[in-house]
Amino acid sequence: MNRGMKRLAALLPALLLTACAVGPDYKRPAALPPEQVRLTEALENGAVTPSPLPPKWWQLFKDPELDRLVTQALTKNSDLRVAAANLQRARTVLSEAGAARLPTSGATAQFTNSQQVVPALSRTVSFDFFSVGYDASYEVDLFGGVSRSLEAARADAASAQAAVDAARVAVAAETARAYASACGFGQQADVARETEDLQARTLDLTRRRLAAGRGTQSEVDQATVLIEQARAQVPVFEAQRRSALYALAVLIGDAPATILDSAAAKCRAVPMATEPLPVGDGEALLARRPDVRQAERALAADTARIGVATAALYPKISLLGSTSLGATQLSNLGSASSVGYSVGPQIKWNFPFNGAARARVRESKAVAEGSLAKFDAAILNALKEAEQSLARAGGAAERETALRRAMTASNDAARLSRIRFDYGADSFLQLLDAERQRAQTRAALAQAEADRADAQISVFKALGGGWEAPAKP
Repeated sequence: MNRGMKRLAALLPALLLTACAVGPDYKRPAALPPEQVRLTEALENGAVTPSPLPPKWWQLFKDPELDRLVTQALTKNSDLRVAAANLQRARTVLSEAGAARLPTSGATAQFTNSQQVVPALSRTVSFDFFSVGYDASYEVDLFGGVSRSLEAARADAASAQAAVDAARVAVAAETARAYASACGFGQQADVARETEDLQARTLDLTRRRLAAGRGTQSEVDQATVLIEQARAQVPVFEAQRRSALYALAVLIGDAPATILDSAAAKCRAVPMATEPLPVGDGEALLARRPDVRQAERALAADTARIGVATAALYPKISLLGSTSLGATQLSNLGSASSVGYSVGPQIKWNFPFNGAARARVRESKAVAEGSLAKFDAAILNALKEAEQSLARAGGAAERETALRRAMTASNDAARLSRIRFDYGADSFLQLLDAERQRAQTRAALAQAEADRADAQISVFKALGGGWEAPAKP
């Protein structure tokens, strides 16, 4: 080993030992105190339980068709495919950042033929030259620019993974919501048809009474109004049902036209979780929500980029080495006279006299401050969405319970009114009013069932579940 190589070998350990990563070391922001993350609505809502949320929350609805649809959506949904592609890109960037820690090298081979006019000889001299070489370089990460870049890339990859998880949460919830909406509108259309049939019988009775001389044309007109009102609701509910089905088809990755012949199109019973909803607690919510994790990892990445920008203020030190073979004849390559080499350190420093490099440091610090604010907002938003959804779910459950009691009472009232009307104790107007109230209560109950299912799905979406058990392709 010559003297230059010995000096380089002695210098390398010293450079590695003195290397340090400039810029701030990332520390996860302190958690909120327990009293600020408790779910107040869960403490006062009898429709929920503090049990942990299961990974596949949609199975609590005990609807095989819903299970099938969500499983298909988690496999074929286009938004999930986009998120997965973004994750693959982030992982590729991570691999690229990791490669910066390794030496770079390259091989060359060259042949030249030169001709030169020699005036003194009055002729042209021609000669060939053959050469092959191998170059290698290694950047000493003396100020941590490479390690900070790798740190940022790791955090970006984790953030992209969290984005995939967040997309799974949204897709599962919106698939369940679209399916429940289709079922709910189908049920409401059936209720409108039942009301139309009931009013048709009432209209027929009214006309027969008029023909027998016991009724009036006004009674016939009132009965006609009721049947037409019920009839007018059917196409509205049917249109909304088909609209929900088309949305469902896109969510599960199918063409909209195919959904009208599926089992989902035949659904007429709104899926509902009949048992108290398992919601866990606030701390589990924040640990589960992918958007919170995504914001935290973005903050970590932007903090690391402060170090990348800071490292640019300092010199870059690289270790360079090359060896080559060169000869005027190909047969002489490899001889002792054809061997050449060079080795030594290289220092490159872009002096920040114009202030651009320092401006980039300030810029990266501002970006990190913004990411911290986004992380804080993500935590508060998660708690807000959970509280709001729990409040709506509790109200929807109480409303449905009250309407079920009202439905029982209106059924009894309508039955007794018809009996009394048949015996002449009630007027026809009293009978119409009782039947009108029963139809209105039945329609309100169908709407309440749909609202409760929607509120329950909103609870599970706000809780951030559904990404823990990926569907198998």
